[in-house]
Amino acid sequence: MSNEKILIVEDEKKIADIVKSYLEREGFQVTLAGTGEAALQQIRSHFELVILDLMLPDIDGEDVCKAIRETSDVPIIMLTAKSSEDERVRGLGIGADDYVIKPFSPRELVARVKAHLRRTRKDEKKVLSFNQGLLTINTTCAEVTSAGKVVPLTTTEFRILLFLAERPQMVFSRLRIVNAVQGYDFEGYDRVIDAHIKNIRHKIEENPQKPAFLKTVYGAGYKFIGVPD
Repeated sequence: MSNEKILIVEDEKKIADIVKSYLEREGFQVTLAGTGEAALQQIRSHFELVILDLMLPDIDGEDVCKAIRETSDVPIIMLTAKSSEDERVRGLGIGADDYVIKPFSPRELVARVKAHLRRTRKDEKKVLSFNQGLLTINTTCAEVTSAGKVVPLTTTEFRILLFLAERPQMVFSRLRIVNAVQGYDFEGYDRVIDAHIKNIRHKIEENPQKPAFLKTVYGAGYKFIGVPD
């Protein structure tokens, strides 16, 4: 049984109670927050994962996500009735790791929660270093440094970077990257991965327009071009 703590931010009590019931059945400790303000108060406690509804009565869910990202890299799964690709890409761009479209299957949501937590638990004790220490990836504590400064990557951004960095010079399609880091297909995966890569570049590259680490291979996907130390 798991003792991991999950925060559900959802103002529709029926939905919140159903998700809570399914997660508790799997052994998770679940806390509910019905407003954005309550979520920001709760997040001061430690949680392994946050399930965040975008349509909250007081604060927009995207603003809650941004506020959480200022202090935490906890995995965030967004719940949204907004099904457009642009809305989902924007949500991932501000720091969400995943999204689930309403109405949804509670069993699928639980499966996604487990998948994210499984990856978070992975604890390969090693540090990867590239370009004479310009970029380092510590897989023990999921910490990345660029030019000696810690880079605040989200969980999904870290997984994408690590997946590519462990396979330098190999070209991977967007779909292959999605499957590797998420374990299932995303609808609109092309733009999802592009948004994540753009975010990572702005955080680790000295000049994102002339990347030293993440290169676009036009018509094929992306590859990591850093030189291992």
